[in-house]
Amino acid sequence: MAVRKSSITRKTRETDIDLKLRLDGEGRVSVDTGFGFADHMLTLLCFWAGFDLELTCKGDLEVDAHHSLEDAGLCLGQALAEALGDKMGIQRIGEAKVPMDEALAEAVVDLSGRPYLVYDDAVLPALIAGEEKDVWREFFKSVAFKAGMNLHIRYLYGQNGHHLLEAACKALGLALGRAISKARRGVPSTKGSLD
Repeated sequence: MAVRKSSITRKTRETDIDLKLRLDGEGRVSVDTGFGFADHMLTLLCFWAGFDLELTCKGDLEVDAHHSLEDAGLCLGQALAEALGDKMGIQRIGEAKVPMDEALAEAVVDLSGRPYLVYDDAVLPALIAGEEKDVWREFFKSVAFKAGMNLHIRYLYGQNGHHLLEAACKALGLALGRAISKARRGVPSTKGSLD
C-alpha cells in the first residue's frame, strides 16, 4: 500500500506554518502553535484518527488565536486532501459520538470532495481558554473546505467548554479514522468519481 502522507508549508504576514501528516500512523503527534489549548485539541484529533502529525505555527497571537487556528486548519485540510490522493478504496464516510464528563459531541464526515460545514455550537460558552468560541468554527471550516469534506459537528449537551471541544475533537478524529480506512474496492461512489 502506498504511503499516504503530505507536507505543507504556509507563510503569510499572519502565520508561518510547517506541517507533516501521515494518515496511516500510530497517533504520534507533536504540535506547537503557541496556544496551548489548540495544541491539546489538535493532538487529540490526530491521536484519535491514528494520524502522525508534526505541526509548528508561529502566528500573530498578540492579536488573538484566530489566524493561527484558521491557517492551521487550512494546512491540515490541504494535507488531508493531498495524502488521500484518488481516495480509491476508502470508506469515505465516518461518524462518532464521544462523551467527556458532562459533555457529549458528535462528528460525521463524508470525504466526498464537496466541502460543507454544519456546526451547531449553541451550548459552547462564549469564551474558551481565553479565546472567543468562534475561532473553533473557523478552524473546522478551514479543515472541511481545504479537505473537500462534508463535516457536521454537534455539541449535544454539556457546560464546560474544554470538555465540549475535547469531545468534538476526539469524535472528529475517530470519524476521520473510519472514513479514511481502506475497506472497499474502487472509488466509493455510485457515479464513479468523488467531487
